[in-house]
Amino acid sequence: MPRFAANLSMMYTEHNFLDRFAAAAADGFEAVECLFPYEYDATELRRRLDDHGLRQVLFNAPPGAWESGERGIAALPGREVEVRAGIDRALEYAVALGSPRVHMMAGLVPPDAKPAELAEHRDTYLANLARAADQAAAAGVDILVEPINGRDMPGYFLNRQADAHALVEDVGATNLKVQLDLYHCQIVEGDLSETLRRDLPTGRVGHLQVAGVPDRHEPDRGEVDFRYVLGVVDDLAFDGWIGCEYRPRAGTSEGLGWLNDYQGENA
Repeated sequence: MPRFAANLSMMYTEHNFLDRFAAAAADGFEAVECLFPYEYDATELRRRLDDHGLRQVLFNAPPGAWESGERGIAALPGREVEVRAGIDRALEYAVALGSPRVHMMAGLVPPDAKPAELAEHRDTYLANLARAADQAAAAGVDILVEPINGRDMPGYFLNRQADAHALVEDVGATNLKVQLDLYHCQIVEGDLSETLRRDLPTGRVGHLQVAGVPDRHEPDRGEVDFRYVLGVVDDLAFDGWIGCEYRPRAGTSEGLGWLNDYQGENA
């Protein structure tokens, strides 16, 4: 049966961040993920995890100047030194928190980028991913890449599942994997069931995420029947985690009926 992790950057925002661990555990979550943990001391975060019996299963490497609009730097030529420093920091946190996965965001490219420029971005991303995967392997950590839809994040370098899998294949590192966010995938290309049946058996998918489409609220309404989709995940015996990366319509706990119902039906 699929295992679910609460995304503490998007869920439980009615609480201060450090109090969200307790709230997630009280609702029955056994694992959490977040965007960026670096505002908080790793020792304090680890204490919160341990105090509430939680596992940290994913977070992102430093994304550059997020507040100024940057959305990753790993595919941006000329930022390699900053990328390396970011991976150093991410792996320090991964080891301290026991997180087996770090997502490495690519970044934004100009809308008028020419093919040669896009090729340079890809080559830069490949080189940074290869270096990061090699470094992360010693710590027992997987590096992830995630296609993100261009409606929510215009200009993001990586949008399609096939392109993400091609990057993973080209690097060839066993600890470089794809983060398949079903919300982004539905917006960009749809066909979720067949995408799962095609890609999960390859072993290249390291993490899943869900949210309702099109509004990114709970996955209990909208254009996708997530009960069916999660049934496909279950049939394929995916043994990773599914991150609940959505914005609750109202209170987080009040909106968990979809998850409680699903787990009750599949107990």
